[in-house]
Amino acid sequence: MDIQITKVITTFFLFLITAIAEILGCYFPYLILNQGKSHWLWIPTALSLLIFVWLLTLHPVASGRIYAAYGGIYIFTALLWLRYVDQVSLTRWDLLGGVVVILGALLIILQPQGLVR
Repeated sequence: MDIQITKVITTFFLFLITAIAEILGCYFPYLILNQGKSHWLWIPTALSLLIFVWLLTLHPVASGRIYAAYGGIYIFTALLWLRYVDQVSLTRWDLLGGVVVILGALLIILQPQGLVR
């Protein structure tokens, strides 16, 4: 596989895993505070947020461009979470928005001299 394609796939999955860790770090407190779930969920909350912060250090650089691309992947991941974890049907507007943000993130990631060199 071409080195460029490998870097793009690696970057995409790093963003995806980072987004999942961030979502979990917010979802567990939601369960505790709004659903009355066990306070023991604060432990996976802290672990998720620690993993999220650690994963951020693995991104190529800490810059606005990285965070902008990550934001698109985060939105896409949040829509997947809404559909498959929260079991909420996505509207065509949700789907269109998901496609738009993924394309936007890919434009940032794939730009000449961009994130993946």
